[in-house]
Amino acid sequence: MPGPLDDIKVLEIANWIAAPSATALMADMGANVIKVEPPTGDSMRNKLRQPAWPEGAPTTDVVFLLDNRGKRSIALDLRDERGVALVHRLALEADVLVTNLLPERLARYGLDIESLRAEHPALILAVVSGQGTTGPEANKLSFDTTAYFGRGGVLSLLGEPGAAPIAPRAGQGDHPTGLALLCGILAALRVRDRTGVGQVVETALLRTAAWTIGADVAAALVDRRQPSPRSRTQTVSPMNTRYRCSDGTWLIMSSHDQAVWPRFCAAIGREDLVTDPRAETALLRFQNGVELVGIIDEVFGAHPYEYWAERLDGTGIIWSKVADLPTLVDDPQARGMRMFAVVEHPTAGSLETLEAPFTMSDSEVSVRGPAPGIGDDTDEVLAELGISGAEVAALRAAGVVGPPAAGT
Repeated sequence: MPGPLDDIKVLEIANWIAAPSATALMADMGANVIKVEPPTGDSMRNKLRQPAWPEGAPTTDVVFLLDNRGKRSIALDLRDERGVALVHRLALEADVLVTNLLPERLARYGLDIESLRAEHPALILAVVSGQGTTGPEANKLSFDTTAYFGRGGVLSLLGEPGAAPIAPRAGQGDHPTGLALLCGILAALRVRDRTGVGQVVETALLRTAAWTIGADVAAALVDRRQPSPRSRTQTVSPMNTRYRCSDGTWLIMSSHDQAVWPRFCAAIGREDLVTDPRAETALLRFQNGVELVGIIDEVFGAHPYEYWAERLDGTGIIWSKVADLPTLVDDPQARGMRMFAVVEHPTAGSLETLEAPFTMSDSEVSVRGPAPGIGDDTDEVLAELGISGAEVAALRAAGVVGPPAAGT
């Protein structure tokens, strides 16, 4: 099947995760994505947890692969005006330019938004930042741990009341931000189909954090109040309470309708709790949460997960195990949804990675290939601009491009 973006050319001048994750999904949809990296490579290369490989086997950066699969890489030194000139030439042929460079850095390279739009009115410029490109702290350096989890309020809602904020896993705010950027890019392409004119699309980690916790932020806009993080006992049983089975597996319940309570009590073999004066209404179950959770803890702690799965399935109670990552990646349901793809890596062989978080019935959305090495496609991309091999060699000798493509 054809990809929905087969005719779209994307120029990426970005690093880390948020912006590259958006263009990775565009590559999955068939876009020709050219990634501009410094000669030393994207800052995200060889970061975060790496897999344990058999002794002697080559390693590859699976995290970088996830957010850069299916792209081509050109290595340019943007501190050299000749490197910047090449970027301008690439931009003139692109439909979309995606960047996470701060406004002051873009201006330093002569790549400010105003100049690019003047050169190429049909170009869609997609900008992702930590805290936006306007406002008093537009140029403040940010990661998702600071702008998304910290300043964005997400951490204030997690963990136990009164405890120190939890430590977030790096990158968790980047993928939602990449999806927001992708949404804006696709809408801008649709507008350009009608008008022939491009526009600037922006998102920021701070913005997507507020959207992620929108239910709480919407309330805070009205009453300026901070909801407290909820402990396991500050809830209406069985909603959002975690219970531990005898084998150590945790379950999370999400049913809170009053009609569910009798079914829940029957499923766990405690029908007496239906008429217990501490639990007859949702309000009473909230007020007596400490006692009720203590009782139910003992019940769940008496049997392993498989026992409870059999008792809870088919009852209409909304529940799930709290899966660890090895369980998730081997989950039959995840496999049945085709959430993972096999990609052939030139040195590491066959690897699994994540598919895009959506599918299309009549268009191909799939991982098109591995992430490139630094500058793997420099010669090919420059040749497409009409630059001769001799010119490329001279630029490489001057350190403007590099390293050489594989096999040269």
